[in-house]
Amino acid sequence: MSDKAAVVAVVAGHGQFAEGVLSALDQITGRGSAFVPVSNTGLNPSDLEALIASALDRTGARVVFTDLPGGSCTMAVRRVQRARTDVVLVTGANVAVLMEFLFAAEGPLGTPIGGLSQVGAIARASAEKARHTLAVFGE
Repeated sequence: MSDKAAVVAVVAGHGQFAEGVLSALDQITGRGSAFVPVSNTGLNPSDLEALIASALDRTGARVVFTDLPGGSCTMAVRRVQRARTDVVLVTGANVAVLMEFLFAAEGPLGTPIGGLSQVGAIARASAEKARHTLAVFGE
């Protein structure tokens, strides 16, 4: 079996957001390649939508994490969801939610659990757990 993890989701965002957050995830877990990064840089809305759809097609992933709830990547995924009702969108992505999702979605040796048939439930649970990682210290 390959050391490379199966792709479990797409991460899309502004500029180098996806590459940066996946670099951090890879440094922490060694499994950044379980996600495919997409940037909106230089893309119009229809090109971004096509790029995200292509990433989903190429990988078999059904979950897309985006950086901003009202950003262009989120809007592109929402358009993709019109034709693909099985695609799950999680906005406000950060390292914590990606780690939660990765560890919930993968079994031993990076094998997706049950073909990721429960991605919506896994994504919701991951977002809820990661929500508790936000903290403010000091004034």
